Amino acid sequence: MAFTTEPPHAHGQAAKTAILYCNLGTPDEPTAPALRRYLAEFLGDGRVVEIPKPIWWLILHGIILRVRPAKSAAKYASVWTPEGSPLMVWTRKQALLLRGHLGELGHRVEVRHAMTYGNPSVAQEMDKLKAEGFTRVLVLPAYPQYSGTTTAALFDQFYRWASRTRCVPELRFVNHYHDDAGYIAALAASVKKHWQTNGQPDQLVMSFHGVPERTLHLGDPYHCECHKTGRLLAEALGLTKDQYVVTFQSRFGKAKWLEPYTEPTLVALAGQGVKKVDVICPGFTGDCLETLEEINMEAREAFLHAGGSEFAYIPCLNDSPAFIRALTQIAATHLSGWPTQAQPNVAECEASRARALALGAKA
Repeated sequence: MAFTTEPPHAHGQAAKTAILYCNLGTPDEPTAPALRRYLAEFLGDGRVVEIPKPIWWLILHGIILRVRPAKSAAKYASVWTPEGSPLMVWTRKQALLLRGHLGELGHRVEVRHAMTYGNPSVAQEMDKLKAEGFTRVLVLPAYPQYSGTTTAALFDQFYRWASRTRCVPELRFVNHYHDDAGYIAALAASVKKHWQTNGQPDQLVMSFHGVPERTLHLGDPYHCECHKTGRLLAEALGLTKDQYVVTFQSRFGKAKWLEPYTEPTLVALAGQGVKKVDVICPGFTGDCLETLEEINMEAREAFLHAGGSEFAYIPCLNDSPAFIRALTQIAATHLSGWPTQAQPNVAECEASRARALALGAKA
């Protein structure tokens, strides 16, 4: 096994703590070559597609990567911003805001962002943190619900990096926060804010990213955690069981995935005479291709074409103050026991806030 070259160990080195806020990933640009690189890495992960590798390699490289990149690039282009992919913009801004809020609480902690696939990679960011002398790292996923296809796949990147590192920093991992009171309150606040302006719909659809159904039977808690988030959000909104539905989107391939599927559910609701629906995606903490294009464009068109009259997409939590406060509390809880307390550096906090606001103004 080849280990990375590291600086000599410094005796008496002061402990330094960092948080790496991590999301799934995004292509570097909305082009077919960039999508080909990204999809090869993403769909080549055995956590994401659990098909015997020799068979899947032939399918992936012989068919999918020849056809899908151009189609996906066009979809990405429809939501791309001057600052890049929406997922990247929101992930970067959330990390900046998290750093500022923790600083205001007196935590002297660095916060960076990384992606499971694409750039900046976990390995790149961990190399930088280690070179800068950070000895403790809290891994905070952007996914509230745990899944082997997302959360565990992210953790694998840290294990791989650690496997070729001699002096591994102390690591902690946040598995999930699907039922965190602050997270649920932030979701409820975003829905109520929308309803204050637009009125309440006939049906609230809570759409989560889908995974193959077999993962549920093999022990993955994702399905249960999505439903718990949905139930807690419905309770916070005072909804009865017939006023909302939990669905799953982004199905890929021919295998059976978690049901009910989002778009067919919307079509069915329209066929049943439901005229007004609101759709929220609680499992996505920042708007991205799956929310802006798949839901707000494709699902909208399907519902209206099937006879629905009003379709509203409620944006992700993004830079919602309530969500950033919840994320701050989640991070602070998992930092417990690590001596991060210091006098707040007001200048650094304000600088982080200013950078985040500047990103928001451009988004």
